[in-house]
Order: sequence, then structure tokens, then C-alpha cells
Amino acid sequence: MAKKQFKAESKRLLDLMINSIYTNREIFLREIISNASDAIDKLCYAALTDDKIGLNRDDFRIDIKVDPELGQITVSDNGIGMTAAEMEQNLGVIAKSGSLQFKKDNTDTAEKALDIIGQFGVGFYSAFMIASKVTVVSRAYGEAEANIWESTGADGYTIKAGSRDTWGTDVIMTIKEDTEEAEYSEYLDNNTLSSLVKKYSDYVRWPIYMDVTKSRYVETEELKEDGTKKKEWQDYTENEVINSRVPIWQRPKNEVTEDDCKEFYKKQFYDFEDPAAVIRVSAEGTVSYKAMLFVPAAAPNNYYSKDYEAGLQLYSSGVMIMEHCDALLPDQFRFVRGVVESPDLSLNISRELLQHDRQLKVIANSIEKKIRNELLKLVENDREKYTKFYQAFGLQFKYAVLNAYGGNKDQLQDLLMFWSAEKESFITLKDYTEAMGEDQKFIYFAAGESVAALSALPQTERIRAKGYDILLLTDNIDEFLMNMLTGYGEKSFCSVNAEELGLEPAEEKQKAEGAEAGNKELLTFVKEALEGKLAACVISHKLVSGAVCLTTQGGISLEMERYFASLPEAVAGGQVMKAERVLEINPDHEAFASLKKAFEEDREKAADYARLLYGMAVLAAGIPLEDTAEFNRLLCKLMK
Repeated sequence: MAKKQFKAESKRLLDLMINSIYTNREIFLREIISNASDAIDKLCYAALTDDKIGLNRDDFRIDIKVDPELGQITVSDNGIGMTAAEMEQNLGVIAKSGSLQFKKDNTDTAEKALDIIGQFGVGFYSAFMIASKVTVVSRAYGEAEANIWESTGADGYTIKAGSRDTWGTDVIMTIKEDTEEAEYSEYLDNNTLSSLVKKYSDYVRWPIYMDVTKSRYVETEELKEDGTKKKEWQDYTENEVINSRVPIWQRPKNEVTEDDCKEFYKKQFYDFEDPAAVIRVSAEGTVSYKAMLFVPAAAPNNYYSKDYEAGLQLYSSGVMIMEHCDALLPDQFRFVRGVVESPDLSLNISRELLQHDRQLKVIANSIEKKIRNELLKLVENDREKYTKFYQAFGLQFKYAVLNAYGGNKDQLQDLLMFWSAEKESFITLKDYTEAMGEDQKFIYFAAGESVAALSALPQTERIRAKGYDILLLTDNIDEFLMNMLTGYGEKSFCSVNAEELGLEPAEEKQKAEGAEAGNKELLTFVKEALEGKLAACVISHKLVSGAVCLTTQGGISLEMERYFASLPEAVAGGQVMKAERVLEINPDHEAFASLKKAFEEDREKAADYARLLYGMAVLAAGIPLEDTAEFNRLLCKLMK
């Protein structure tokens, strides 16, 4: 019997497919099962108009059998089968899909159950990733004879007459010998194959049968001392259905409780906590899809690391196409887990490489809106639950705003939360602005390392004295975030370190300006005494009871400087962007009077006072002293 050759382009594609297209050889079973499911779909469709078939939906099945001695895996179905001509057409040319043609020929059918995704084409050839030889025995419905297609790969194939008791198809894969790079024999284990069915094909609509090894406690012939028979555990094999068939997200909402959804989430995504929210979607229209999405209550340990894989599980006709389809989630919602199933997706030759087509984008846009709306509901209706969620994932929202250079701030600003100095709890920007009085011009904030340190900042006294709340920001990107947001509604953000706080009456400003003009020589002396540490020394109009505070001028704040210093290149010894520091002195404080007196009588002592006041300001700002020993020495010297 002469061996037939694949076309030249098919040979090249087969080699490319086996070695390059598929990144995970275990999906071969998914492809072969999908083809078997498609064959049953076709015969089931034919049975609608042909009563001679004599089968109903409950009669169709897929069987998986393993023969370790022969090194073979067989996947069988009682579907429509293939003639020799169909084998030649569908298996002789790679990427030729009989299922695809069948679907095109029946585009006008109203039968919703007709859903063909498999194809005896490239998907079928994935078998060669694990098999040295593939044999297909098939008997077409209505035919008396069967045919056998056989190939060892790109060198060609043969087709000959054969026999099969009933119509349907057997795909027999002779597994490759183990190598140092790959252990192909692992696929000859029933437990391994069962786990692959659960992973990829658990929701195929037709039952998948396989021998399953179980244990039972049985009596033996051996007697115990009391004359009764001993018992022992014995293994036995039972042929049973191993797939679930109907996924939870495909069931009507009135048949699935909230607790059912939560249990599915914990089992499917290995979480011990209930999700913060469950989102169910059943969309029909230009693109139809069903989804079950979950907002986790807590972040997994690897969430903020490169090891975390974002994305939703993507299914089509019960077959998992991708385990982590990140194209379905925007960056700000990458923490969401769940499943999406759609019959409308365009799949390319591998099914594993999904085309980023219009349908996928439509689904992604819809999902994005659903997630945002659900989170907004949590903000309004269950603040305690949302606050817990936000403490786990709020940083994701902040990075998303920064990464988009503020382009998505309108979408995310109502999901952000900040610590309120007044309420001593997390609040939203909406909460803050709704509590503002008519006379308050700005949304005030302070950025630093801790709530305790920020609460003690001397420059916050005047703001708090007016009864205004202050947002205390402790993430190192918060000040960048505020620059991106610029404000909320009609109110702008204002740092407690800003030159203009919008608080001081005109006469107070004039008083401060007059004091600065009258002490210009002293302020210049302080700056010079600190030997390049300051960009300026000024009279403050922010301070009430505090002696000094440290602020900045220019575009880099103290908090930004701290952030830049934390970057890997800075830690490795690279140059760090520095803030231009400004020492603000309270002219009404007794410390200023002492400084002024020393300046007039003892310049050396005045220089020590200047260094001491600067150290106090640095500590109040939550910044480590450059030389603690020198600061302690200076303190002891001035206490004599």
C-alpha cells in the first residue's frame, strides 16, 4: 500500500505546529476530545431529521482507554465518523476542517445545541507532540465498512479498509519513548489523563468515560482469633463518567445559590476565604458570552510579584481555551478571578493562541464595566467589606492611574480610599468633599511614612485649627498619584507643605512677609550655617505652636525623594533625585527669639541653634538624621 504524502506546506506547518505553536504538549487530549465531541454533535444534529439513527442524546459518549503494555491511548466516540474520502480531505491536509465546513453549511439552523469548535485539522495533529504513530479507525454513519488512516508524522500517511462494529471513530496514539527532555510515559497513567480531562475538558457536553481505580474495604478468607473474617483495603477498577458536563456558570441563576458560587470559587481558585463579590453575566447580542467573576477578599502572597498570573479562564463549548487570558482584564482589575465562555470567539490554528479580535475586545469592555459597577456597589452598600478589599488591592488602582498617566482617573477615582485624620478611618474622595464646608478651598493631604508621623507634622496645625480634614497618605507613590488626579470634582488637592494653603488672611501674610524682610540677614546666615543642606530658609505662615518645619521648593517633594531613593538603581549606588529643602521658622516661637539673640551676640552659638532647628525639622518630617551622633553632641553642648 503506497504511502501518501502531505503537501509541502502541510509538512512545514506540521513541523512548526509540533515544535512551536503549542507551548504545552498536554493539551493534545483536549484537542482529540474536542474532535470527538464535534463528531457526536454532527450525528446528534442529523438525528433531528433522521429517525433511522436510533440514538437519543443520552446514548452518545466518549471513551478513553489506556494500554500501558502497548504504550497506547485510545479516544473513541460514537459520532458521525468519516469515509475514506473524508479522511483524505480532513486528515490529509493540515488546517482543513470538516467541522468548520459543516458549521458554514448550517449557518441558518435554529438549533442552538449545534456548536462545533473542534476540527480534524491542526488540532488533531497535536497528537504528534506525544505520539510516534497515530492511527484513526473510523466508520461513517450509513456506511458498512470502516477505514484506517495511519501516520508517523510529516513523512506521510496511509488509508486502507478496516473494520469497526459501529459507526464512530477511534483515535489510537502510540506514545513516544521517554527521553532526557520529556517523559512521555506519564500520559499512560489513568490518573494523569483524568486530571487533564478535569483541567481542559471538564465541561464538554458529552459524557467522557474512563476506568477509574478505587479502593474498598472487603472481607478476606483469612480468619481472626474470634473466628470472624479479616478485612482489608482492595483496589478495583470502575468505568465511570469523569467530566462534570454542565458548568456552574451555564446554569440559570435561580438554580445556583450565592453559596454555590462561593464554594466553586474557593475550589477552583484555591482560596480559603469567600470572595468579596460574585459577578454573574449572561450577555446576548453582537457577542454572546457567559461569565462568573469573583473579587477576592484578600491578595494572594505572590500578587505584587512577577510570579502572579493575571487573567480569566476562557472557555468555548465547555473546552478551556486559555487558563489565564489577561486580554479580558484591564490592568486595574487584574486581581479578579473567574471564567468566561463564549461561542463567538475567532480561534486560530492552535486554539491556544487566541486572536485578539473585535469579539474579544467587546467582551473585555463589557467585563470592565461590570467589575467597576460591582465595586461601586460595595463602596456604597458594604463599606466594611470594601475597606478590607481595598487594603489588599487598593495599591493596584493607584499604579493603574500612574501607568496610564491619569488617563483612567475618572474611572478609578471613586474607588480610591485614603486615611482621614479627622475620622481615623479610610474614606473616599466623595466622602471628603461631601463633608467640606463652603469656605474650604482645597482637599488637604500629607504624604509620609506613617499615619502617626503625619498626624504630628507641625504644619498641619493651622489646617486642623480651621476644622478641615487632612488625608494622610503612606504609600510611596501617593504624591505622584495626587499630581495625576489633580483634584476631585471642583476641588483641587493641596499638600500641607504647599506655599499657599488658602487659609491665611491678607494681614497675616503681610505680617509674615514683613518679618521675613526684617530678618533677611538672619535667614541667610541660617542657610549658610547648614552648608548646602537648604535651598532656602524662610519665615513660616503655616506654623502655630511648632518652632520649625521642613518643606521643599521645585517639583521634587520629600516623599518623592524617598521614593526615588527606594528604587533598585538608587539602592545599587546610583544617583538619587534630591528635593530642594526649605526650612520654615515660626517667628512667634521662643526658639526664634533665642536664635535671633544668639545671632546678635554669639554667631557660633547661633550656627549651633540653626543646625539644631534643622535636625528638629528633619525628625518632624519623618526623615532619618544624616548624623545622629553629631545631633546628640550638639544637644548636649547647648544644654551646658
